[in-house]
Amino acid sequence: MSPSDIREQIYRYVEQLSQERLAMVLDFLSYLVERDNSDATEELLTIPGFIDELAMSEQEADAEELTDWRILRSDV
Repeated sequence: MSPSDIREQIYRYVEQLSQERLAMVLDFLSYLVERDNSDATEELLTIPGFIDELAMSEQEADAEELTDWRILRSDV
């Protein structure tokens, strides 16, 4: 089943739910999104040197020491 088919089926089911059940679905979807975000953050934190690189990048951004990406990638 394709992602668009899955979404379509979800929409059909959602249209049949009561207000109370819709609130439950919203809570569950919120939980799933938070979980995905948390998993992604944990994965980033396992990359050696990531935290140091992130801190350095934030300092460069604060000091406006950034390079326009168009200068770095002329083929884009």
